[in-house]
Amino acid sequence: MTKLKIKGTWNETKGKLKQKYAELTDNDLLFEEGKEDELLGRLQQRTGETKEKIRSYIEEV
Repeated sequence: MTKLKIKGTWNETKGKLKQKYAELTDNDLLFEEGKEDELLGRLQQRTGETKEKIRSYIEEV
């Protein structure tokens, strides 16, 4: 898997993720550089989606 390309547009991406998945909190969406897999794991647990589906959504936003 490649690294997520989210660093520069993360605030915009967070807003779109909250719109799509209303159950997400700011803590769920904390992004720390180098911890993309941890972020995807949190999102997977909260949404029930696969990591691949979440990754695909983030990259298309």
